[in-house]
Amino acid sequence: MTGPFPNTAKSPHPSRDWAALAATAAQNVNARFGHPLMRLPGTWIGSLAAGPNARPPSTVPWSEWHYWWQAHYLDAILDAGFLALSNGARPAARRWLRQGQALLRGILIRNFGRFPNHFYDDMAWLALAASRLNELSLRLNAKPVALARFATRVLTRQLHAAHDQVLGGGLYWSRKRDYKNTPVNGPAALHFARIGELRTAAAVTAWLRTELFDLDSGLYMDGVHPTATGRSVERNIYTYNQGPILAALLRLGGPGQLEQAAGLVTAIKAQLSTPGHGLRLEPGGDGSLFTGILCRYLAVAARDGRLCAQTRETASNLIVQTAEQLLNHEPDQLSAAIQRWSIFSAAAAL
Repeated sequence: MTGPFPNTAKSPHPSRDWAALAATAAQNVNARFGHPLMRLPGTWIGSLAAGPNARPPSTVPWSEWHYWWQAHYLDAILDAGFLALSNGARPAARRWLRQGQALLRGILIRNFGRFPNHFYDDMAWLALAASRLNELSLRLNAKPVALARFATRVLTRQLHAAHDQVLGGGLYWSRKRDYKNTPVNGPAALHFARIGELRTAAAVTAWLRTELFDLDSGLYMDGVHPTATGRSVERNIYTYNQGPILAALLRLGGPGQLEQAAGLVTAIKAQLSTPGHGLRLEPGGDGSLFTGILCRYLAVAARDGRLCAQTRETASNLIVQTAEQLLNHEPDQLSAAIQRWSIFSAAAAL
């Protein structure tokens, strides 16, 4: 199941109508940032900024291209589509499906007519979103989206090409092949698990646990460089790095993996949140997507009946407390606006 919030346990938070807030946030993103690419029918893309200081799309240099922001725009659209479907609103789900198809088409054209790019983490994010687009279509129409199926196949090949046994396994961050990090290995592991390549997914999660899991914090560090004398670890801890590996562990679902997932939720609360205020929000630019990514996958944990009630409640409370921080924000940057929408959608799904 590749919908955003699978499994059984309901954890309602009736104090806010998070579904209505998510719908308003979606409308805000689409109205302020979204537009057809170069006015081409059947396409969609997100401008990087809105508000009085934003440049018109026609004046933005073609080289100024944030591929992975668009991948998360697509994931946010799919959150909305799956939520509509789960609430029985099939016409709304079909509208989201059509917008997702238009955005995927816009990404393809904007990326010079191809899905691969220089960074394997970018490709992993889009592979996750494309496979979800395909699944939404299968549920609604009993047939795949040809472009999404093609994107998934192409990007999966790219991820396999990034995986070798240097440093004992794992995927490279970029085509330079000089750095292996959690931003690519977490989403790649989740993607492999979703498409049924469980052996590869398990190998990648095990490699992350061996190479980049910090025993002191209980969280995953950023990455590792191969060096002439061995390896050099980048020890930075980021919110988003914890999300996809959490979902990958749940997807694999062995007893040890479920235990690791529960421990990760506990560590996220202890290390990355402020009591009563939710998760930390990373600053600007790319960082403005980070906490939204983590919330998307905490929602998976919050609804997974294989986890104990306390772990599910912890994950749920972190999402809602974080969403509360963002109620009065109206960001002028695409990444921050997508994050707000994603967090409200995660709260709505609890």
